Amino acid sequence: MQKAPVSPRRAARVAGMAGVAGAAMALLAAPARADHREEAARWTFGGFGSAALTHSNERQANFTASVLNPGRAGRDRRWSADVDSRLGAQLGVELDAHWSAVLQVVAERAPTHDYAPRVEWANVKYQATPDLGVRVGRIASPLFLAGDYRKAGYALPWVRPPVEMYGAMPISHSDGVDAAYRWTLGDVKNRTQVFAGRTRQEVQDDRYAKARGIAGLSNTATRGPLSVRAVLLRASVSVDLTRPLSDGLRRFGPAGAALAGRYELIDKRTTAGSVGASYDPGDWFLMAEVARINTRSFVGDRTAGYVSGGYRLGAWAPYATRAMVRANTATAIAGLPLEGLPPGAAAAAAALNAGLNAALRGVGAQSTASAGVRWDFLPSAALKLQYDRVRPRDGTNGMLIDVQPGFRSDRAFGVTSVSLDFVF
Repeated sequence: MQKAPVSPRRAARVAGMAGVAGAAMALLAAPARADHREEAARWTFGGFGSAALTHSNERQANFTASVLNPGRAGRDRRWSADVDSRLGAQLGVELDAHWSAVLQVVAERAPTHDYAPRVEWANVKYQATPDLGVRVGRIASPLFLAGDYRKAGYALPWVRPPVEMYGAMPISHSDGVDAAYRWTLGDVKNRTQVFAGRTRQEVQDDRYAKARGIAGLSNTATRGPLSVRAVLLRASVSVDLTRPLSDGLRRFGPAGAALAGRYELIDKRTTAGSVGASYDPGDWFLMAEVARINTRSFVGDRTAGYVSGGYRLGAWAPYATRAMVRANTATAIAGLPLEGLPPGAAAAAAALNAGLNAALRGVGAQSTASAGVRWDFLPSAALKLQYDRVRPRDGTNGMLIDVQPGFRSDRAFGVTSVSLDFVF
């Protein structure tokens, strides 16, 4: 008999047994041994991957799961392997009862349009007590329910996490330190994590998204089949993509300077918070998350959420998802006043206003209805088929990239995806 599909609640653990992203979760949970005698280091190695194809019938833009892994489904290619395909490998070592380390490398399409392997995790952990552990290095961001294993497709019930939620905060790791403490209140098991650090990720050739002063608090509470995670995070974020626009606006005096200061993303205080829950008694699952991310810039202030559920029938697991993201700030503004300007200056100001509104349309308001099925045809491999009905809203580009002049917002389009997810 085929193995039943992996449940979201147990995804990290199952993946860890096969050496996937969850292997780091297993290291997190490694208890201190009572036997402190010298012993050989314990090494583990494993990997995960997704071979996927995605089709979008929106021809005026490209569908992607994340701006940091730009896909080419729609405008550039009818069927694209770039959206969800990736390969990861992970090496772990447990030196003794207290010290361990993990290295994870992932190859996927980057903003520089290559598939060069990049370090996703690289950290050393000190297990001070059976309940308290400290890590230093490159650490997974715990912002969402699947934040610790979002790149391991086999550990997910879907082809990809809902893009409205996970695409709104695509940064998946930071360089710094965290401490996690396990404690129990009645019959509720808790894992509380504090973390701090910084990160820098390339978003275009020689242009980077930078976050410094990252500080956050996460708590995951588990009681039987119910798991709830709440996270708060703040950081100072810079993405130097609009400097020519900002410089142009500042040439128009105080009004232009005010617009530039409001919308440029240079050392802006960014806050994010999310709450998610998963209920998985075994035969079925239900999960939901809601998040708010405010960058105080042209990237905007957004609220995102989704609800997803599925049922397990042996090796098959049909599922459905409803997701949305909405903008809490204006996605179109008047911009610089044109009255009284000389013709040449008025034309320049109008061009700057158009550029600013083009940036604001990228804030992204969108809704998606999805249906799919997962087939676990092997103990370490699953085939998934998913259809998404996507509707960018409020005159924005939604979560699309490479948008062309002929694109029309508030019009639904279809996305069909097939993915072979595996672990080894």
